[in-house]
Amino acid sequence: MKWNKLTIDTTTAAVDMIAYSLEEMGIQGVEILDHVPLSEEDRKTMYVDLLPDEIAPDDGTAKISFYVDAEENLEDVVLKVKAELENIAQFLPIGTGEISFDTTEEEDWINNWKQFFKPFRLDDNIVIKPTWEVLEDQKEDDLVIQIDPGTAFGTGSHETTKLCISQLKKHIKPHQTLLDVGCGSGILSIIGLKLGVEKTVGTDIDPNAISATLENCEINGVTAEEYTALQGNLLADEEFKASLGSHCYDIVVANILADVIIPLSGIAADFLKEDGIFITSGIINTKEEDVKEAMVANGFEILEITRMNDWVSITGKPCKE
Repeated sequence: MKWNKLTIDTTTAAVDMIAYSLEEMGIQGVEILDHVPLSEEDRKTMYVDLLPDEIAPDDGTAKISFYVDAEENLEDVVLKVKAELENIAQFLPIGTGEISFDTTEEEDWINNWKQFFKPFRLDDNIVIKPTWEVLEDQKEDDLVIQIDPGTAFGTGSHETTKLCISQLKKHIKPHQTLLDVGCGSGILSIIGLKLGVEKTVGTDIDPNAISATLENCEINGVTAEEYTALQGNLLADEEFKASLGSHCYDIVVANILADVIIPLSGIAADFLKEDGIFITSGIINTKEEDVKEAMVANGFEILEITRMNDWVSITGKPCKE
């Protein structure tokens, strides 16, 4: 299968917002090339010996690449991207904003990234290991999560996922139930089970995510009694929403996007037990107030707001009447 590769010439200042806008358009993943030096945190989680000896100095420029099915109307996609770039340019320097084109085979972009996905430690005792890698420095008390995301979101390395995991560690208690909305690769559900959750239900609108989740559950020794993965849209399908149960989950976690979390906050309490917890992430910082206001308007008490770079996680619980 052939794909059109589109590359935007832009600035490092605009990278996060452009990437976010592309996700909102339905683009499944982007590649970012810049010259920003690695932080100390990055160096701890990456194999820096994979990087070239000489890296060009940071000149503030960046390139964002993404892929579009060759059968799609390329002109229509380009017009939509240019419109987004014009909107962003009103409050951020986007550089030239020029878009260049190339073609590629599906195998190239699905598999080539694997050489850069190495085992890394999320915190003192949670380690994420790609299924194709060997873990050499495992400690006795490590929780090792094996992940092959396939084409689904969720390697554990993104800030949004890290923020969710931090909140899960804080709120999970033994024998609880968890609903993972937008489960992606299943990483949050699997970590929840490893931390003591008794039963997890994961939902996603993407069939590839359901397949990836079930495969990752099997790899990690998760049984069918512990985990259920269901494809469906609980915001648009009342029958599907009802099938998930009412007021039966101790935790609902949603690592999606702000524009999905906002309407989700209107029904999240329907799934939660009386003292349940709603953990959200995937919120770009420019949308933080919108999400917070929606959660409060829908009867949630905000327990904590955590941030990492440009991303935000908001945790709340239903207010008692």
